[in-house]
Amino acid sequence: MRSFREVVKRNEAHCLEAAVAAAVILEQHCYPPLLLDIESVDLLDHVLFVFQKNELWGSIGRSRDLGLHGRKPVFRNLRQLVWSYFDPYIDMTGRIKGYGLTSLYDLENYDWRFNSRNMHKIEDHLRAIPHQKLRSSDRRYEYWHERYQNYKKRYPDRSPVYYDNCNQWMP
Repeated sequence: MRSFREVVKRNEAHCLEAAVAAAVILEQHCYPPLLLDIESVDLLDHVLFVFQKNELWGSIGRSRDLGLHGRKPVFRNLRQLVWSYFDPYIDMTGRIKGYGLTSLYDLENYDWRFNSRNMHKIEDHLRAIPHQKLRSSDRRYEYWHERYQNYKKRYPDRSPVYYDNCNQWMP
C-alpha cells in the first residue's frame, strides 16, 4: 500500500492506492474522503473513491479490468452503485458478496494524505468496517461466469466490455 506521494512519483497504482489518491486530490475540492470496499468471495476486494453530485452517487476507480473503473454520478444509493459492478466483477474467481463505506477521517490522526511509508492501516481499517451483504442469484452469476470464461478463451489479453451498463462508466 503505497502512499499518495509514491503513487505520484511512480505514476502507477492499484485500486486502493488510486482511491486514496483520489481522496487526497478531491478533498481539496470539498469532497469528503469516502472509500467503498467491495468484498469478493475470492478475498480479492476492490476499493473505490465514492462521491455525490446532485445527491447521486458516482465513483473513481482503477483496475486492470475496464468494468471496474469509475462510474458517473447517476445512482440514487450505494447499493445501486455496487450493483453496477456486479456483472463486470465476475471473472474466474470473483463474485461480489458485500460492500462497506468508510471515511478516511475515521482514521483520526493517521496521516493518510502524505505519509511516506506503506499505509497498511488503511487496509486493516477497510477489513474492520461493517459490510452490507449483497445477495445475488446463482443463475445470474453462472451466466456471467460462463460468458467471461468463453471470452477469455477467445481473447486472453483483452478485458471484456460487453456489459449493458457501459454508458454509466466514467470515460
